Amino acid sequence: MRDILTNFNVRDFLTSLANGDLNIATEFVWVIIATALSMVGGAIGGMLLAGKDIGYQFSAMLGALFAPAGVIPAIILGLAVLDLLTNY
Repeated sequence: MRDILTNFNVRDFLTSLANGDLNIATEFVWVIIATALSMVGGAIGGMLLAGKDIGYQFSAMLGALFAPAGVIPAIILGLAVLDLLTNY
């Protein structure tokens, strides 16, 4: 574990991620984080909306599968707008 944190490439990546620098690697990480969080939120929302009707596990699975369909394009569009605005 100590070797991972002392590696220059990993340290540079973590610094750019913490500073808010937008490059292809940090944008990819933010899309992955947003997708995971939207899956959790979609599962919770599916359980609240249709848990009693179709079962809690099935509604959580459907919510987790359909939630990233709306989040991923919005995150990519938002990151592209942020990337354009940082140039001005």
